[in-house]
Amino acid sequence: MGNSNYGYILLFFVGAVAFGVITLWMSRLLGPHRPSPEKNSTYECGEIPIGAAWVQFNIGYYIFALIFVIFDVETIFIYPWAVIFHTLKDAGLGPFAMIEMTVFVSILALGLVYAWRKGVLKWV
Repeated sequence: MGNSNYGYILLFFVGAVAFGVITLWMSRLLGPHRPSPEKNSTYECGEIPIGAAWVQFNIGYYIFALIFVIFDVETIFIYPWAVIFHTLKDAGLGPFAMIEMTVFVSILALGLVYAWRKGVLKWV
């Protein structure tokens, strides 16, 4: 049998779970516990809450926000690529990098067209 790195993955996973469990347990053990009706009430940015906390919202708002996040992340990926594109071009990888970014933007544009056709971008 060869040298396997699965042991390291298992060790990392066990360490991550142990860290999460230990920190939650320590905060529960050491944290103050003084509940009051005011602390248990719904927080409304300093305003007195009116009505129940379980109000149904239009799902369109969440989908609109999710699409915004997707295109925000697209910007985060495109910026570093644009910064190092000169370096890639000088290394002879310019056409490959351009094709890869074209595929990336095309997939996102296809998602935008799909969302637009489904009427997700209409603000109700």
